[in-house]
Amino acid sequence: MSLTHPTPVRPSWFVRTVMRPMTGVLNPLVRKVAGRKHLKMAAQIHHRGRRSGELYVTPASAPLEGDAFWIPLTFGTGSDWCRNVLAAGGCTIRWKGVDYEATRPVVVDRAAALSAARRAFQPQERLMMRVLGIRKFLRLDVVSS
Repeated sequence: MSLTHPTPVRPSWFVRTVMRPMTGVLNPLVRKVAGRKHLKMAAQIHHRGRRSGELYVTPASAPLEGDAFWIPLTFGTGSDWCRNVLAAGGCTIRWKGVDYEATRPVVVDRAAALSAARRAFQPQERLMMRVLGIRKFLRLDVVSS
């Protein structure tokens, strides 16, 4: 099922209790290297706050498969960056040293995402997503230049 304004899906117990407390320390470090030319694993999601209007940069896994980015929603659909991108109808994604305009965000369940973008994720990444309890993905279309 695909939704542009999804019912909030909470992150797994492991993500809430182990990973979330580390984001304040890890995100600033990962943000500095995310999106670089030779780093496929992490991208920079450039988005605008839906209430503040401020520009934010959030690091995330965001592989490009065909003409779409597929972002595992590790922290669920209620994360601020996800809500900002949904509200704005898109964002800019810096991946492998290139900036892409991405639009038409849609929340997709894990089975549909992994079926559509199977080549985008290595077997160990798919296993880690299962271990982390990731149930939803954000799909964004790349705007043709």
